[in-house]
Formats: sequence, C-alpha cells, structure tokens
Amino acid sequence: MNKVEEFNAYRSKMNEKILAADNKVIKRIFNLDTNTYAEGALDTKTKELLGLVASMVLRCDDCVKYHLEKCYDLEFTKEQVFEAFSVANLVGGTIVVPHLRRAVEFWEDLEENKK
Repeated sequence: MNKVEEFNAYRSKMNEKILAADNKVIKRIFNLDTNTYAEGALDTKTKELLGLVASMVLRCDDCVKYHLEKCYDLEFTKEQVFEAFSVANLVGGTIVVPHLRRAVEFWEDLEENKK
C-alpha cells in the first residue's frame, strides 16, 4: 500500500470508529467541517487552498495531506500548490519548513499514484 492509500485507509477506519461512538458534539464538528468546504460565496477550490495554508501554518500534517489530496482532485497544478506553500511559509515562518518537506513528498506521491 502506498502512502496515499495508507493515509486514506487509516483516516477512514478511525473516522468510522469515532462516529460510531455517536457523540453529538463530535458528529456536529465533523458535519461543520464538511459543510465549511461546500460551494458558497467562495468556491471549493479557494476554500481548499485556505484549508491547506491554515493547516500548514498550524502544523497539522494529517490536515495538510487531506487538503493536498483535495487540491489534487480539484486539478490544482504543482505551481499553484507551491504558491500556496509560499504563503504558508511566509505567514508561519521557518518552523513550517519541515511540514513543507512532508507536503512536497505527499504531493509527489499523489502525482505518482493517482494518474
């Protein structure tokens, strides 16, 4: 299993377990997350870029992977993603650089495995 498949399998497995606990607050948070990225005054592509940049600045590797895959599926180019990376690194500072490395590696995995 490649890194993209491994990430998605783990995320799906754990989300199922979490939602099976039937906690009202957690379910509402998951629902809010889903609805936040739906088409609205901002299109989905813009929202995914915002999510990617915020995730990098907050240094959440799982979130970065999630948003990178969404960006890939929405047909962002490598150049567009790298511009988003540049904003994240400017705003977040050099502490974001290790997350940039892992993000670039995951983007390459997406390019290799989702053709």
